[in-house]
Amino acid sequence: MKWFNKQSRLVQILLLLIPVVNWITEIVVRVTAVIEKPKGTNILGLILAIIPVTGTILGWVDLVCCLVVNHLLFAD
Repeated sequence: MKWFNKQSRLVQILLLLIPVVNWITEIVVRVTAVIEKPKGTNILGLILAIIPVTGTILGWVDLVCCLVVNHLLFAD
């Protein structure tokens, strides 16, 4: 997750905007979040991200969260 937070806001938004890239980005970010901090919310985020439909929807929700509060949902 650190690599995602180091990216510029524009790159983060672009990664979360494109559907297939969004889903892959979600999985990578969620796996690294679980490795860094194996908390319940991170594990829940990973489970939701693995499923293609919910992973894409979670990515679009994360896009809005990234724009508004500058961090991802379920990734502490």
